[in-house]
Amino acid sequence: MIDFKKSVVYQIYPKSFKDSNGDGFGDLKGVTEKLDYLQELGVDYIWLTPFYVSPQNDNGYDVADYGNIDPAFGTMDDFEEMVAAARERNMDIMLDMVFNHTSSEHAWFKKAIVGEKKYRDYYIFKKSEGGKVPTNWKSKFGGSVWEPVEGTDEYYLHLFDKTQPDLNWENQEVRKEIFDVVNFWINKGIKGFRLDVINLISKPDDWKDDHMGDGRRFYTDGPRIHEFLKELNRETFGKYDDIITVGEMSSTTIDHCIRYSNPEEQELSMVFNFHHLKIDYKDGEKWSLKDFDFEELKNIFDLWQNGMTEGNGWNAVFWCNHDQPRIVSRIGNDREYHKQSAKMLATAIHMLRGTPYIYQGEEIGMTNPYFDSVEQYKDVESLNYYDILCAQGVPKEEVLRILSVKSRDNSRTPMQWKDKEHGGFTTGTPWLSVGESYRSVNAENALRDKDSVFYHYKKLIKLRKQHDIIAYGNYETLSIEHPKVYAYMRSLEEQRLIVLNNFYGENTQFLLPEEININGCESKVLISNYEDSPEMTRSISLRPYESICYLLDRFHSNGLAGI
Repeated sequence: MIDFKKSVVYQIYPKSFKDSNGDGFGDLKGVTEKLDYLQELGVDYIWLTPFYVSPQNDNGYDVADYGNIDPAFGTMDDFEEMVAAARERNMDIMLDMVFNHTSSEHAWFKKAIVGEKKYRDYYIFKKSEGGKVPTNWKSKFGGSVWEPVEGTDEYYLHLFDKTQPDLNWENQEVRKEIFDVVNFWINKGIKGFRLDVINLISKPDDWKDDHMGDGRRFYTDGPRIHEFLKELNRETFGKYDDIITVGEMSSTTIDHCIRYSNPEEQELSMVFNFHHLKIDYKDGEKWSLKDFDFEELKNIFDLWQNGMTEGNGWNAVFWCNHDQPRIVSRIGNDREYHKQSAKMLATAIHMLRGTPYIYQGEEIGMTNPYFDSVEQYKDVESLNYYDILCAQGVPKEEVLRILSVKSRDNSRTPMQWKDKEHGGFTTGTPWLSVGESYRSVNAENALRDKDSVFYHYKKLIKLRKQHDIIAYGNYETLSIEHPKVYAYMRSLEEQRLIVLNNFYGENTQFLLPEEININGCESKVLISNYEDSPEMTRSISLRPYESICYLLDRFHSNGLAGI
């Protein structure tokens, strides 16, 4: 049985990782080329976002053919070579499965839209009543979730872009098709699956307007979601003991996530939730500007860490992915304290209870690109909201400032390998401009500098494998009211791990709570982002963005010290 609690997953956005042929797009051969780099980092799984045949309206999350490689990324031979090369280096591949919707270019939808009954039942069509759309729900990308079918009085459902029609999971034939897809890739040697917005697949029994929100409360964690996931598990990856799974859970709850990831439920290995990444949303609105709420961040971590532990669930812990801005730009300091804040944020997330995920470039501290014109953006969501915000009368300069902070393209700029044109990503013209920081922030520089962000991540990964307390220990927040420090304690048998993280560019003092008795304990600094961090005392001075982890052992030559 795979111990995913001691594993670390590295996410690759293939389109932006490494271009092997100079066409400006990353590809599978580019991934294979850089496997030695990932082996040096020490990760266990490589999660690849979709590279299947797709018109790329949503950068591959609009799948037109689940069983074939898009020629832009290479061939099936390239894929099989990559899987084998990763295995030789003791790494496995995790695939991204998009099963809430397909592309409107998928053969199933093409047959559905012209009225072929079998395939019409693969999707969700509703008749218009009195010329009105079936419900007032809003798409995740803006506008209505309903798209009219030309020449009819019907609409089809798309929770995302209109080119991404939702599948009808109520149809057993649809579910059988999905099982066949998963089993096809298992037979190709795949040992992990990330399931895109999987908690949205079960739609409501009745369809009605939402007068309190955008409709998500009716289709999130829907009525048959656990039944569907149990069946998926039973018919595919659940037959094996060496495959891990993670579900992306949109707008979910702890209670559902416990059920999704509790081994007794036989659904998934772990779950992503995104509540901690909404702490800079003004009034819950993504496309707005607001400083991150540190108190809210700590409260959310506390709630989810304790809640999932109590319910025997398991978190995927992360800061970055292909949909989120770069964390060092978002709540770190990518100018004056780039290295310190990038390392601090790494420590804060990797020492939590859960399986850590690293997004490409995070391990070298890649920053937002700070684009200054709308023409530089490619993301469909960003371009949609540029038009929406401008139509609402928001000045274009302000809209561009919002995009520079919130756009998904902030994470999708090409990986910065070297201090050379296009960051060494391609010899051609990149599909998306490289970030402005590539001259100093790149993998080549990071590998030369033994004090780099890269080597801090490498040490965090190694420590997880060496110390059971990191993988298995319980979690407790310390002094949650502290205005600058996120502090917590991990506990396992006779050990304690104290994790202190200063989230601000100012000196601060942290006082250990009285109930933690450190007298007689053997202690050591397990990892820090400063070379000369202080030994454990009751009162600890923390420098700007300093993080320190103290490992305490109760055993002492004079007996056990109470903690």
